[in-house]
Amino acid sequence: MAEVEAATIAAAETPEVVAAAAAAEGAPAAKAPHKLHRQWAFWYDIQSKPKPGAAWGTSLRKAYTFDTVEEFWGLYDQIFRPSKVTVNADFHLFKAGVEPKWEDPECANGGKWTVPCSRKTTLENMWLETLMALIGEQFDESEEICGVVASVRQRGDKLALWTRTASNEAVQVNIGKKWKEIVDYNDKMVYSFHDDAKREKPSRGGRYNV
Repeated sequence: MAEVEAATIAAAETPEVVAAAAAAEGAPAAKAPHKLHRQWAFWYDIQSKPKPGAAWGTSLRKAYTFDTVEEFWGLYDQIFRPSKVTVNADFHLFKAGVEPKWEDPECANGGKWTVPCSRKTTLENMWLETLMALIGEQFDESEEICGVVASVRQRGDKLALWTRTASNEAVQVNIGKKWKEIVDYNDKMVYSFHDDAKREKPSRGGRYNV
């Protein structure tokens, strides 16, 4: 666990990532890096026992911002795989400039689709499929998506896809259906509003489901 945390903190200095970044900046035209439509950022939150009175998010850190396919694979392969951590850790991929917090203006009026994962291999596969769908702009409503969170917990792992406008049911349902197809999930998927979680009054069964 300590090794993973150290590697994550030093993400920008990892040789493979540095090499990917160098290639992205200085490769000849014939080997130019494959630019993404937008910039993305990996975040991590490796949680120890919280200190009394500590606010949520105090252990949340941004690790690396990238905008090429080569940088993505360098980061994913070396660090940002759920199988590399044990429990009580979150990995995030969010659009650059958006923090994975309810308070962020892009997230404040949003919500999330959640998928429970009973097996580590399932979480790993769904996480990767979702990452590739996001950076590859596979969602028709891509401007509505903030990012995705992989949560590794002893009581059960899960993925959560965060979106901007929770009140727009039609858009959220379209996103949910597309995500369900991407991760090949056959059970019911539920959508919850961040506002409900803030008030500690979650809607039973979620606000929407697909």
